[in-house]
Amino acid sequence: MKFSRAHLLLLCTLLFQQLIAIPVHSAPPAGAAPATPFRETVCDTTIRDPYRYMEELRDPRVASWMKEQAAHARTVLNSINGREELISSMFEFDRRKQAKVYNLSITESNRYFYLKRLPDEETGKLYYRDGFSGKEHLLFDPAAYRPESGARFTVNRIAPSDDGSLVVVSVAADGSENAELRLIDVRSGKLLPDVIDRCRFASPSWLPDGSAFFYNRMQKGDLLSADIQKNSAIYLHRPGTDPQQDREIFSRATHPDLPLRPEDIPGLHVDRHSGYMFAFIHNVDPRLHVYYAPLSQLDSSRISWKPLLKPSDNVHDFEVTDRDIYIYTARNAPNFSVRKTSLASPDIENAETVIAEPDNGVLTSFALTSEGLYSTISLNGVQAELHRMNPDGSDRRRLHLPFPAGTIRLQSRGFSFSDAWVVIAGWTSDYKRYRYDAAQERFLDETLSSPAAYPEYDNLVIEEVMVPSHDGVQVPLSLIYQKGLERDGGNPLLMYGYGAYGNAITPFFSPGLLLWTHHGGVLAVAHVRGGGELGDAWHRAGMKTRKRNSWMDMIALAHYTVENGYTSPEHIAVNGASAGGILVGRAVTERPDLFAAVISRVGAMNPLRGETTPNGPVNIPEFGTVSDPEECRALIDMDPYLNLRYGVRYPAALITAGINDPRVIAWQPAKFAARLQAATTSQKPVLLSVDFQSGHGIGNARTQQFEQLADVLSFAFWQTGHRGFQPERP
Repeated sequence: MKFSRAHLLLLCTLLFQQLIAIPVHSAPPAGAAPATPFRETVCDTTIRDPYRYMEELRDPRVASWMKEQAAHARTVLNSINGREELISSMFEFDRRKQAKVYNLSITESNRYFYLKRLPDEETGKLYYRDGFSGKEHLLFDPAAYRPESGARFTVNRIAPSDDGSLVVVSVAADGSENAELRLIDVRSGKLLPDVIDRCRFASPSWLPDGSAFFYNRMQKGDLLSADIQKNSAIYLHRPGTDPQQDREIFSRATHPDLPLRPEDIPGLHVDRHSGYMFAFIHNVDPRLHVYYAPLSQLDSSRISWKPLLKPSDNVHDFEVTDRDIYIYTARNAPNFSVRKTSLASPDIENAETVIAEPDNGVLTSFALTSEGLYSTISLNGVQAELHRMNPDGSDRRRLHLPFPAGTIRLQSRGFSFSDAWVVIAGWTSDYKRYRYDAAQERFLDETLSSPAAYPEYDNLVIEEVMVPSHDGVQVPLSLIYQKGLERDGGNPLLMYGYGAYGNAITPFFSPGLLLWTHHGGVLAVAHVRGGGELGDAWHRAGMKTRKRNSWMDMIALAHYTVENGYTSPEHIAVNGASAGGILVGRAVTERPDLFAAVISRVGAMNPLRGETTPNGPVNIPEFGTVSDPEECRALIDMDPYLNLRYGVRYPAALITAGINDPRVIAWQPAKFAARLQAATTSQKPVLLSVDFQSGHGIGNARTQQFEQLADVLSFAFWQTGHRGFQPERP
């Protein structure tokens, strides 16, 4: 089994006060939120926070203002010519696939469980089949779940037992991720009466005999409370019993001797072949923190957990056999290596190297099978290779994929089975799933989604370039555009970036997003520091006190596109989501003259206040804490909201929020939009689009996804001057 995880600028007080000084208005402009004279001193710096009151989302004034802003944004966005055409194109693309299959889980009994969505459906239904070629059976339709509630439910997790006779589904309403677990008897297709709520982080893991499963459950409380995610616990549930009687297995209460902090998320996974239980202490740090114990200890009153991996080991993933543990680590190998040591008596420091750190590229994943070990290497995050070696380490070689891939996802059922699958894709190549036949040395197409052709994108040009940043470091940039594009500086350019958690933006295929190129635009993907495109060091160079590198990289990449004639500042829109809000928000506050528009989707726009939100404390390992003076100053520096200056001609902005968002609370985007509306002198629109039936975007229905993407593209085309996307009225 595989166990996957989840540049400081010191500002003197005088300069910072000048940066964020708030002018006094006799009356705010129509529709603007009132400012209040709130200030406080944080890490020796006085900050002014005129919209602090918005952090009370239930305040009727705040709710009313957000609804007014949402209605205004909807009116403006709907008036953009070309938006409806984009949506129609997305629906037409969608109809080309008879079925879209995702979230595949394969049991040891070779039973396939997956979500499938047909062209006339808004969200996926749960199906199963025996083997790739087996007959398909419908198990669960979330659209028919609890119709009396009036909510829209989606399945966000599937966890079948090893024999495939029972399956746990995690079901959440309106994008909240506040899921409840339901059990389905596969043979009868019926829901069992068990209902377990408060399961955002559930990650169910079954006992080998299918008699019970472990899951994470949050405490009771207000979902908007800063403490709601704290002190969650692992429980053991036996089907058919009352969840209120479930035994608490792993938590701060059961094991006060272990370094579980209130904000950490405990996890637990069982491996039947090794006979061990693995207990995880999760947060956003990709370095694993793991304890383990023999499964036989489950019968004791209290499990004695033994240390297995600590964060200083710098292990990001691992797999086990009946005797050994294989670790995927960046320790003394920033581009990662795979090493092996005894599971019963691990010696992580002196583990045997099985796959050495690559001389060129980053080792991105590995998978064990009974007949070999597979691994993937990525060059600059955009060119992927697949390698295979025999179990004894011999005959390591690169395999020739069915088509050149920018992204490879590996899947296997563990060291007891011979199967190895790859899902591969590129910027202009749709996702395909293959099983590798080692005996015949061939790839067999086992794609579950229906095939579709997109001739609109047959003549796209892909450029992968390296661009020097502010400090001379070379940063990857992907450019996608139509063949024959003239570099006259007049092309609309949409630049997307993320730059956090070590997550790499690898090539993905999105017919809807590629409509940007279909209408003559240049699509640019910025692989900035903070991501994982160039390994562990690339991530660390864009986190905490080095976060400034992320947005300075984006600024350098934007300059490159201007200097090389792809576009010009009045034609550049930048787009980021979630943690990418910091990236695009600070890029435009640092260089407002370089961009025509900024689009932040459910973005973290006020990270200094992040620790006061439900999901904030768990993010401290990535962004820092106000409790540490140096990290606190870095939080101020990376905060888009605090770095807005009054009297500046800022670009146009589309800022989105989901009222049910458990990851980035809705007041963060709202505060940024309110302050930007008051600060800018450009007369360009600043729209706050709040979705009152969604959260962070996870669980959005098909139509929601298409409409939100059309908002992004049409707003960006409008603000970058595309004649086909101007509003019907000024």
